[in-house]
Amino acid sequence: MMGLGSAIGAGLFLGSGVGIAAAGPAVIVSYVLAGIMIIFVMRMLGEMGAALPASGSFSHYARIGIGEWAGFVMGWLYWFMLIMVLGVEITGASSIVSSWIPGVPQWVVALVFVTFFAVVNLAKVANFGEFEFWFAALKVAVIIGFLVIGVLLVFGLLPGTEPVGLTHLLGDGDGFAPNGTAGIAAGLLAVAFAFGGIEIVTIAAAESRDPERSIATAVRTVVWRISLFYLGSIAIMVLVLPWTVAGSSEDSPFVSVLDIAGIPYVSGFMELVVVVALLSAFNANVYGTSRMAFALSRGGDGPAALGRLSRTGVPRNAVLLSVFFGFVSVLLNWLLPETLLEVLLNAVGSALLAIWIFIVVAQLRLRPRFEREGVLTVRMWAFPYLSWVTLALLGMFIVLMLFDDTARVQLLSTLVLFLVIAAIGWMWQRRTRPVPNRPGPRGH
Repeated sequence: MMGLGSAIGAGLFLGSGVGIAAAGPAVIVSYVLAGIMIIFVMRMLGEMGAALPASGSFSHYARIGIGEWAGFVMGWLYWFMLIMVLGVEITGASSIVSSWIPGVPQWVVALVFVTFFAVVNLAKVANFGEFEFWFAALKVAVIIGFLVIGVLLVFGLLPGTEPVGLTHLLGDGDGFAPNGTAGIAAGLLAVAFAFGGIEIVTIAAAESRDPERSIATAVRTVVWRISLFYLGSIAIMVLVLPWTVAGSSEDSPFVSVLDIAGIPYVSGFMELVVVVALLSAFNANVYGTSRMAFALSRGGDGPAALGRLSRTGVPRNAVLLSVFFGFVSVLLNWLLPETLLEVLLNAVGSALLAIWIFIVVAQLRLRPRFEREGVLTVRMWAFPYLSWVTLALLGMFIVLMLFDDTARVQLLSTLVLFLVIAAIGWMWQRRTRPVPNRPGPRGH
């Protein structure tokens, strides 16, 4: 269920309108290109994860496939990215919930949520899995319900509706790609990061009873998950709604489609679903950051205290560290919404690209070793050609970001963050790694 649910986040429910506004109906092309890239990345991650399950999988594969420095940089970059996202998610969820309860301050709701999920993650791994199961079940049910209603609308099978035809898909006179290839490129940037978080499933699978089988199952289903949930939902939106409406409405395009179907109370229900998606992501990210900190500690790239386990097998100190910085991130959201927070979020904005590049390079380096050892149960298709194609697609993303004002700031901020973490890693490893013994004088 985590494999299913990790593909469905607030980015799909809330962010799809941004992509439609940028590309028009051609946002489908943007989603196809971004989807192909993340499918390839997940396949490569699944190949390494099934061959060598590890709780802090990304940093471990970067360390053994690229070098010690890469393990440090990738691990702490991913940790920092998710810590900042924690604050955004809990702020979003608590602002919605506080609007439902008059007189209750937003910080009180945030405090309740953070404390609750801290307890969930500190108790035992099964608790985390149980909550993610039900969160994922609700999100999957909502998407499936939306797709069924959308198909009925497309064919005019609901009372008072007519078949929609291809008028909206062709841009209502503006054409399929009203903003041209530049619009598709802008849509690509808008939708690519909506897939962020899907990689956490390989961290979670490493703690399951049968990690090789769990990772293999999750990765093999990623193709139809992305095709059904993302491409299916976007196709419904651009078929049923004029792209100018879907891209400019204050409501989520999901709400606009369901309003056409005449379903009562749909706006309130979708608000609830968005809260569930945000809380699900928060819960998963507390888990992901704590496991990454734990793995970095065990690999010698973090304080030893973060590598200790409780009697129930939970890295308690690593969870407490993540929760503490989750609180700090929430405070930054309220105290510095347009200054320091903006700088930090910009640094996070394109960190996923760096992490995906690390995954691809590590897979290119480790595949021959895994073949020699005979441990491959999941294989990247057409190796090494599709691995290099994925690397080229990621390079194309970087080039696109350089020509977009907002994205360029994100890229440069991430580069600065990357260099800072690399410098800290160099100093840390000089301090903690033993210096090789030099040969003594002859005769000694």
